[in-house]
Amino acid sequence: MFRKQLLAIAAITTVGIAPLAQADQHQEDRWYVAPFGSFVRTGGDRGAKDGWGAGLGIGKAINDHFNVELRGFYQGFSSDGSKLGGRDGRWDLAGGTAEVQYYLTRGKFSPYTVIGLGAMNTSTNGNSGIGFIGEAGAGFTYELHDNFLLRSDVRYRYNQNFNAKLQPGTEEFHDMVVNVGFVVPFGSKHAAPAPVAPVVEAAPVDNCATLDSDADGVSNCEDKCPATIAGSKVDATGCAISLELKGVNFRHDSAELTPNAMTILDTVADNLVAYPQKSDIEVHGHTSSEGTDKHNLKLSKRRSQSVVKYLQQKGVSNRLIAKGYGESHPIADNSTEEGREQNRRVELVWTGN
Repeated sequence: MFRKQLLAIAAITTVGIAPLAQADQHQEDRWYVAPFGSFVRTGGDRGAKDGWGAGLGIGKAINDHFNVELRGFYQGFSSDGSKLGGRDGRWDLAGGTAEVQYYLTRGKFSPYTVIGLGAMNTSTNGNSGIGFIGEAGAGFTYELHDNFLLRSDVRYRYNQNFNAKLQPGTEEFHDMVVNVGFVVPFGSKHAAPAPVAPVVEAAPVDNCATLDSDADGVSNCEDKCPATIAGSKVDATGCAISLELKGVNFRHDSAELTPNAMTILDTVADNLVAYPQKSDIEVHGHTSSEGTDKHNLKLSKRRSQSVVKYLQQKGVSNRLIAKGYGESHPIADNSTEEGREQNRRVELVWTGN
C-alpha cells in the first residue's frame, strides 16, 4: 500500500500542480516559523496502529521558488496487538530533518513539493535506536494574511534503523505522514524590482537649416529648387543659374560630338528630365583663340546647336536656345594649352533666374 502512495506522491512531484493563482507582485525571502500537527499512518512492517504527533519548523524563503527548513517533531502510536501475537506496546518517534521545498508559484494559493533528509530516534518496548529518515511529498500554503499562512502536506517517510533490532525481521519502516499547521513569516515582503523599461532613443529630428539634400550650398529651409543637378551654380534660393558641361568635347575644328561627350550628355539629359525647374535654357558655346574671330563665332554656334539637338533627342522638355560666343568670353589664358583647353567649353544657362 505504501509503495502505491509513494508512486502517487512522486507523480505529483514530477508533473506538478497547475498554478491556481498569479504570482504575487512581491519577492518572498523572509524567515519564518511553522508549527504543525501530524497524523501518521504506519506501515504494516511496524505492526502498529496509526498515531499522532506535532513539531516545529524554522525556515527561510530563498526566492520565489525555494524554501529551506529545519524541522523537529515527536510522534507516537501504540502497537497493534492483533499483529504482534497479542503483545501490546508503544512507539515513540523523535527526530528532525533538513529539507528543501520547491514552490511552483507564489500567491494566495501556493503548491509545493518537498524532499528532506534527517535522523530519528525510535523507542519501543524498552528498546531504542537512532536511524536515518528520508521524506518526499507535496503540499500547499494558503495565505490568510501577509504574516499568516495555513500549510498542509502529505509525505512518504522511509526509516532505516540499521542494527537497532527494534522489530524482529526488519530494520526498514515505511510510513505516511499528513501534516497540518501554519506559517508565520517575519517582516514584510520585499517589493519585486520594477521591470526596466527599454531605453528608446529618440529619433533624430531633421533640422532643415542644417540639411542640404542636393549639396548645392543652400539649406533645405531656403532651397526652392530641390534636386539641383550636381555641379550647377545656384542663386540664393537654390535654383540653378548655370552648369558647365565639363568633358563635352568635339572633334577637331568640328561640331561633331565625341563618344565621351555623348556619354556625359546622356547623364545631363536624364537629370534635366527629372529636374523640376522647367524654365528656358540657353546653351552657350565657347572656343579658344586659335583661328579668326568670325570662324570661332560660327564654330561655337554650331557646337551649341549640336548639344541642343542631342539633348532634345534624349527627351529634354525645356526650351533650349543655342548661342555661340566664339572666343569673346575666355575664363583662362589663351597663351597656354591648359588655358585654351578651359576656354573650349559648353555651358547651360537658365534664364529668368
